[in-house]
Amino acid sequence: MPEFNQNNIDLDQLAANIKHWGGNLGFQKVSIIEPDLTYASKKLKLWLDNKYNGSMDWMAKHGEKRYVPEKLVSGTIRVISVRMNYLSDPDMIATLKDGNKAYISRYALGKDYHKIIRKKLGSLTKKIAKEIPEEQFNQRPFVDSAPVLEKPLAEQGGLGWIGKNTLLIDKTVGSWFFLGEIYTSLPLPVDNKKEVNLCGKCNACMKVCPTNAFPEPYVLDAKKCISYQTIENKGIIPKELRALMGNRVFGCDDCQIWCPWNRDPTITSEELFQPRHKLNNSSLLELFNWSESEFQEKTLGSPIRRIGYERWLRNLAVGLGNAPPSVNIIKSLNDRIPKSSEMLREHLYWALEEQNRKLNI
Repeated sequence: MPEFNQNNIDLDQLAANIKHWGGNLGFQKVSIIEPDLTYASKKLKLWLDNKYNGSMDWMAKHGEKRYVPEKLVSGTIRVISVRMNYLSDPDMIATLKDGNKAYISRYALGKDYHKIIRKKLGSLTKKIAKEIPEEQFNQRPFVDSAPVLEKPLAEQGGLGWIGKNTLLIDKTVGSWFFLGEIYTSLPLPVDNKKEVNLCGKCNACMKVCPTNAFPEPYVLDAKKCISYQTIENKGIIPKELRALMGNRVFGCDDCQIWCPWNRDPTITSEELFQPRHKLNNSSLLELFNWSESEFQEKTLGSPIRRIGYERWLRNLAVGLGNAPPSVNIIKSLNDRIPKSSEMLREHLYWALEEQNRKLNI
């Protein structure tokens, strides 16, 4: 890669332009970081040593690429970190308390954020490229799609602090936002200024976690996390966790909902994050009775699509087992058994046992 000719570019103005362009694209904050992931890499190693990653073997792959940015994108000396609000429906507690409703993590109600943010970052990289001859620098955008330690990077740039629930928290908007990055070899002026950690003595996120997935502050055991079980786990959900899952069928937001910094959440202005197909207010039974073709149609362009129809039914079966007793639920569960895999039947039988127990059958 040819050496960058700094004499031909006003880097201070370019940095200001990048933040302005980012704002116009819908990012609420844009920060430029000189990355240092030394501490983050040590925490990652300890987390992996404790096997808190469960079946997410990819977290242990890629070697130094995960914490040495220039190993991932040649010449990287800066990271442009961006933040975008996504919360569209703040009426979450009412849904959680209604045992007949399906709770879907708020990030997954609308269009897949990967595609939305990737497109916006693509536009931003094109704007940057127009300012500089392309052969003089490298840049590459990422959206939760590569070995990138995005939260430690965003924390270095002042986009928030990593809370006890391991999520990034901002004192003005809380934690209902997505992150994205552009790795670049441009020697831009930096905003390295970490926010003060304001979690203090509060342990609300740890206390409300349905499955007690935090062995200690700032550490998550993914194997106990409902988000992991409903999304990443491709097999059988452990029996001891099923009753604790309640009606959470795709992801879990409890450690955000009860965080004091989310007491007055900021609602997104991004239309594509608005709920689709009434997924914010649908019954467990209604979703369970979707045919496979309905599932494919209604999850098109949604992050829910990635778990596939069988795991969708698996998660909903657990939710139905936890639901108030209903003969209609029992009928729908029984109707599924003949055409289900062994993995799915395990959860259907469990749900039937729970329903029958409540009805004293």
